Amino acid sequence: MAASPGEVTDVRTVEDDSGKRYVLLKRSGDSSLVRDPTTGEERYVENEALSAVEGESPLETAARAVSGPTRRVLRAVHSDTALGLLVELDERGPIPVRDLMGSYDLCESDLHGLLAEFTAAGLVTEAAVVGERGYELTDVAREGLAALRRE
Repeated sequence: MAASPGEVTDVRTVEDDSGKRYVLLKRSGDSSLVRDPTTGEERYVENEALSAVEGESPLETAARAVSGPTRRVLRAVHSDTALGLLVELDERGPIPVRDLMGSYDLCESDLHGLLAEFTAAGLVTEAAVVGERGYELTDVAREGLAALRRE
């Protein structure tokens, strides 16, 4: 659809007076069409009530349609093996490192790498399991996985 004279159609992130962020879809003389990234609702808002948000792309704003925990899981998981490790930790509860090494086809460095990435992302935490060092999911990881499993 072509823009009418006086309309701006470059998509960007804006916020209203309360700090709520929107994706700006179309701007004309007095009002702008915005989309709420969490609900998908589109509505017109007076231009004076909106200001541009610097440093956040409209694609980052649009990603807010997906819950924070789910986005965190998606950013941290780069393969089916990595996703499977999170699922197994979710299913089996805290697992000792010794069992992780013996149960799955991961070498020590690959397992350590995945656990380090997940720890940095806030998805797993160290846990004592029957007196041994192990790992368990955080609540954020559980919530993110639950949303993915509901697909």
